[in-house]
Amino acid sequence: MSIDGLKPNILTVKTNADFKKWYWLKEELVVYCKHLGISYTGGKFELQERISFVLENPGKPLPKSKPKKPSSKFNWAKEKLSLNTLITDTVSFGPNFRNFMKSQVGDHFYCHSDFMDWVNLNAGKTLADAVVAWNRFEKRKEDPGFKRVIRPHNMFNQYLRDFFEDNKGLTLKDAKKCWSGKKSEQNLDGKVIYETKDLSYLEI
Repeated sequence: MSIDGLKPNILTVKTNADFKKWYWLKEELVVYCKHLGISYTGGKFELQERISFVLENPGKPLPKSKPKKPSSKFNWAKEKLSLNTLITDTVSFGPNFRNFMKSQVGDHFYCHSDFMDWVNLNAGKTLADAVVAWNRFEKRKEDPGFKRVIRPHNMFNQYLRDFFEDNKGLTLKDAKKCWSGKKSEQNLDGKVIYETKDLSYLEI
């Protein structure tokens, strides 16, 4: 249980309602999954869903999901890539992929989420198509009003964006202090969202 509004040790949380009041680090979720005797592999949201199910359904086994089997055996880590290489459902964004893309668009290439989503959704197209797509994404930067979509799981980056839009003269150190204070307090469904009142953490 929580004492005086302070974030509790995750191992002391007994109900799903209490679990959902707080922002948890993935490391904490892994510890709790081990404590509950359930799988601790996968992304942060997956771990949260498993824990919530167990807390809501004591004694019931977790629903089993059949992993989707990849249809391709193409080795993205070792194969020589070319513009004609077909994107497969096993695509990996490791050094081999990144080095190829750099050879095509320059050293400023990086795998941002929009581009990786495009690649993952376009199996069957070629790396030539991927190069065109990346350049198209880059061109958006010419629009002064452009903002890249921040994925829901990346609450920290969204918090920073909202913080600086509301506080032009403050620093990254200020933003991190507010983030740290906010995430240690109760947050509905564990979602840490910037609010103007968070500036009170700077006075602590």
